[in-house]
Amino acid sequence: MTKIDIVSGFLGAGKTTFIKKLLEEAIAGEQVVLIENEFGQIGIDGGFLKDAGIEIREMNSGCICCSLVGDFGKSLAEVLNTYKPDRVIIEPSGVGKLSDVMKAVIDVAADVDVRLNSAVTIVDASKCKMYMKNFGEFFNNQIENAGTIVLSRTDVLDAAKVQQAVELIRQHNQTASVVTTPCAQLSGAQLLEIIEKPDTMAEDLMKEVREKHAHHDEDEHEHHHHHDDDDDGHEHHHHDHDEECGCGHDHEHHHHHHHHDGECDCGCDHDHDADEVFVSWGLENVGAITRSALESILDELANGNAYGDVLRAKGMVPSADKAGEWYYFDIVPDEMEIRTGTPDYTGKVCVIGAQLKEDELEKAFGRK
Repeated sequence: MTKIDIVSGFLGAGKTTFIKKLLEEAIAGEQVVLIENEFGQIGIDGGFLKDAGIEIREMNSGCICCSLVGDFGKSLAEVLNTYKPDRVIIEPSGVGKLSDVMKAVIDVAADVDVRLNSAVTIVDASKCKMYMKNFGEFFNNQIENAGTIVLSRTDVLDAAKVQQAVELIRQHNQTASVVTTPCAQLSGAQLLEIIEKPDTMAEDLMKEVREKHAHHDEDEHEHHHHHDDDDDGHEHHHHDHDEECGCGHDHEHHHHHHHHDGECDCGCDHDHDADEVFVSWGLENVGAITRSALESILDELANGNAYGDVLRAKGMVPSADKAGEWYYFDIVPDEMEIRTGTPDYTGKVCVIGAQLKEDELEKAFGRK
C-alpha cells in the first residue's frame, strides 16, 4: 500500500520548504517518490520513462523526483508500478485545482494499491485575501478540498493579518486543521502527524463528557448546586423515569439546556443525548498569553460561573512569558492543571458545558 500525500498551494506559498521538512525530518527512512507537476515546467534531464511523459531525477535526500506531463493518471500509475514506493508526495502545479489532482489519485487507486493519505494546502497568509479576490476559483478550490491548511509567513505578519487569513479560510473550509504556528517552530514529525490525523480535540472532549454523563458522575459535583427540586421531587439525573416525561429526558436539565427549551412535549421516547444538553465552544489561532492571565481565566472556568456551567476545558496556547514555550491546560470543575511544552500547530481552546457565555469566552481568549 502506497500512501499518497498531495501538497498544493499557489506559487511561492512555501510548498517546497514544507515538503523538504517532511522528507528530512519525518519520512527519511521511507522510500519516497516526489512528483512535481509544475505548470509549463517540462524537460528535466534524465530520459527514463520519458515516453510515458515522465521525467526522473534523483534528489539528494534519496527520494526519486519526477515530473509528470501528458496523462497524469496514466503516468502516476506507471511510477507506482515501477517503484512501488512507501509514499508518493505530489506537488501539483501552483495554479491547479486540488480537486482535479485528488480525483486523478482516486481514479488510479481503483487499479493500483494506493490510498489518498492527505491533502495539504500551503497558504501565504499575507496574500490570502488578494488571491481569493483575484484567483478565487483556483485558490478557493485548494482551500475547500484540503484536510490541513498550513499558513506560511506567520512569523513575519502581525497577529491581526494572520487572524484575518484564518477567518477567510474558515468561510471556505470549517473542518481542516489550520496551522498558524510558524513551521520552523514545529518538527517534521509533528507536521506529518497533523496532516495524517486531523484535529479531534473537540470531539474527544465531547466524548469524555458523554461517557461521564452516561455514568451520572456529574451528579456528585457539577450540577448539584444548580438543582431546585423539580415537579417530581427528583433532584438527580435518573434516565429511567420515562413515565414522567413523554420524551424520556429529565426535567431538571431544563434550566441549563438551551438548545431544547420547551421541547419536552415532543412525544419522542428516547433519552436526549449529552450533545443536546452540553455545547462545545472552541477558538483557534489563540494568541500568546502570560501565565498569570491564563491562571485567572482558568480559575474562573474551574471554580466560578462567569463563563457558564463549565464541565471541561482544554487547550494549548503560546506563552507570552517565554518565546517558543507553550502552556497546555486542562480543567474539570474545582481542578485545573497547567504544564509547559513545545509549540503546537495553532493555539487552541475548547470548552464544554451548559449555557456557555460565548462572548465572555471570546473576550478572555480572543484577539478582540
